[in-house]
Amino acid sequence: MAKQNSLPNNLPRGAQADGTVPKKKIFKLVRGLANDQTSSQFDRIIHDRIRLAILSSLAVNEKLTFKEMKQLLDVTDGNLSVHARKLEEAGYINVSKFFEGRMPKTEYQLTKAGQKALDAYLNHMEALIHAMRDQ
Repeated sequence: MAKQNSLPNNLPRGAQADGTVPKKKIFKLVRGLANDQTSSQFDRIIHDRIRLAILSSLAVNEKLTFKEMKQLLDVTDGNLSVHARKLEEAGYINVSKFFEGRMPKTEYQLTKAGQKALDAYLNHMEALIHAMRDQ
């Protein structure tokens, strides 16, 4: 008879039978946060507070204008512009600039790559939180 794995599927890989994660595994997760710039699990671009807020806002709204985003996040024009540019350069958001009448308008929209990166980032954070709470 084959040995059955009694661990829930949502525990981090390497969890012990009692559900705890060895310290070595936790150190690996934390080291990934501190050092790994290329990991698909941890994305330094998303880790910034304002950029994470931009992506999160766009994940629940199809599109947001510059004005809506600025009010929602309570940031300055310059702050929003700089962080949105970083996300656009990474391919995580699309930025559309156009005129509505004579007024310039900017709209932001989350890309598929942005949604995938946000999901991977959140999964990594959940694994880290879960690992730390089980100790």
